[in-house]
Amino acid sequence: MSDERPKTAFEVAMERLRRQDAEAGVDERPLSDEQKAAIAEARQVYEARVAEREILHQASLRKAGTHAEVEQLNEELRRDKDRLATDRDRKISEIRKG
Repeated sequence: MSDERPKTAFEVAMERLRRQDAEAGVDERPLSDEQKAAIAEARQVYEARVAEREILHQASLRKAGTHAEVEQLNEELRRDKDRLATDRDRKISEIRKG
C-alpha cells in the first residue's frame, strides 16, 4: 500500500498539462523579476483602460434614449473589453517570450 495521499483533480490536470507541454516541446522557464514587473504593469494598464472605458460607458448610457441605443452601447463596451483583453494577453505573451 502506498503512503502517498490521493492526488487532487487540480494536481492530475497540472500533470497532464505538463506532459502535453513536454510532448509539444514547450520549455518551462521561471519568469525573471523584470518580466514579473512588466506583466504586472501590463495588467494594471489593462485594468485602468477597462475602468476608464466603463466610466465612459456609464456616461453614454445616461444619455441613451432608446433600448436599441443601450444595446448598441453595451455591445461596443463588450467589444472594447475583448479587444483590450486581447492586447493585454498579446503583451504578456511577448514579455514571457523575451
